[in-house]
Amino acid sequence: MPLPLSSSRLIATFLVLLLLLSNGFSSPSTSSSSLRSIHQRHHLDNHNYKDALTKSILFFEGQRSGKLPPNQRMTWRSNSGLSDGSALNVDLVGGYYDAGDNMKFGFPMAFTTTMLSWSLIEFGDLMNSELPNAEDAVRWGTDFLLKATSHPDTIYVQVGDPNMDHACWERPEDMDTPRSVFKVDNNNPGSDIAGEVAAALAAASIVFRKCDPSYSNILLQRAITVFTFADKYRGPYSAGLKPEVCPFYCSYSGYQDELLWGAAWLHKATSNPTYLSYVQANGRNLGADEFDNMFSWDNKHVGARILLSKEFLIQNVKALEEYKEHADSFICSVIPGAPFSSSQYTPGGLLFKMSGSNMQYVTSTSFLLLTYAKYLTSARTVVYCGGSVVTPARLRSIAKNQVDYLLGDNPLKMSYMVGYGSKYPHRIHHRGSSLPSVAAHPTKIQCHDGFSMFNSQSPNPNDLTGAVVGGPDQNDQFPDERSDYQRSEPATYINAPLVGALAYLARPFGQV
Repeated sequence: MPLPLSSSRLIATFLVLLLLLSNGFSSPSTSSSSLRSIHQRHHLDNHNYKDALTKSILFFEGQRSGKLPPNQRMTWRSNSGLSDGSALNVDLVGGYYDAGDNMKFGFPMAFTTTMLSWSLIEFGDLMNSELPNAEDAVRWGTDFLLKATSHPDTIYVQVGDPNMDHACWERPEDMDTPRSVFKVDNNNPGSDIAGEVAAALAAASIVFRKCDPSYSNILLQRAITVFTFADKYRGPYSAGLKPEVCPFYCSYSGYQDELLWGAAWLHKATSNPTYLSYVQANGRNLGADEFDNMFSWDNKHVGARILLSKEFLIQNVKALEEYKEHADSFICSVIPGAPFSSSQYTPGGLLFKMSGSNMQYVTSTSFLLLTYAKYLTSARTVVYCGGSVVTPARLRSIAKNQVDYLLGDNPLKMSYMVGYGSKYPHRIHHRGSSLPSVAAHPTKIQCHDGFSMFNSQSPNPNDLTGAVVGGPDQNDQFPDERSDYQRSEPATYINAPLVGALAYLARPFGQV
């Protein structure tokens, strides 16, 4: 049993903590020190985070489906999917193509919208002239989600046949594959996608609360309705739609995390005690105390813990103290060299979770580190990882190193954001980018005709500016091959959390 601290020891401990708040990690290990030396070895000149932020937001215009607005800046794109939804006599025009194909998958689109919104909520006041563009990116997603939830107890969750779409390599403006529509309802539930849609609408309602209060209220009321549907009719959407959504966006983690995530966002958006009570009553049954060290379009547990921990840290809501503890566990799992660390890093220093589209975990983790650092700073506290203390400064440093790697501080000295820096991927796995634009080539490119370009070594004729690709392998290698979709394909959910991270790093004052 530990002895109680004397007054002098308390004072000494307090002084040490003050020192740590400015210096980061109290007991750096060999691995964390080596990661810092790796970063220094590959370090380029200071990055232009403002330029990267601008481009990360511009990317979303290249993913737009539907009728493009007059102020469209990604001008090589044209209108597409103008009859989407007609298969079931509903209007599903708009929204985003998720990645390099011409599919509209509702699950990742909703998560993208949630993360764009969270980026604005936490760091929007640092975006300056880019704030309106970021708000437009959120609205393009929420306008579609409102259409997808316009019928009671029904969500239209997908437009397009993924197998037939993937059998073609054609521009979205030319696509002639079936635009099949798939839905969940009270007979075929989808608590996972419904919970995510509720989270997206609730988070976006906060974004628009001051600048467009009427729209904000529409979003919030719909979020409440959709969450009620998600909770009342429980089940994973991939159970009834497995051939259509798997293996593309199966809900591998189940639907429990989305119910907790959706309730957390509704609690934040409404301050209605009903949602706090829901979290308290259902949290453990929904996996609140299960260990996870990954945050993605599929698994929201870590995000929910970080979000709910703010209520304890800043508002001192004692009922949510356990979420701070669980958030700390996640933080300790990603700190290089910390006790209980369970994350791998490449020799060049990149967080490595999965071989496919690994950069999504880099951007989502970086965002969470910066957001949690913000909460910890406001609460004037730190994270304890075994016998080590991890400060907000340490979290910011790790996040910055990850973003810097993405922007070019890596063994290949390559930026993994298209259009940023002097060396970046030129053969990304993206149909519209890889084929000549309608303006340059007005004649329709048929389903299979585009594969000649797919198989070529020529650079893509259209830069999908701001797109972040899946990234290098575990050995920091990147072939820049169009066929290598695991590493060369961009996705909206890679960029969405990066917007928030870049907004923080681009701030005009201070250093990380």
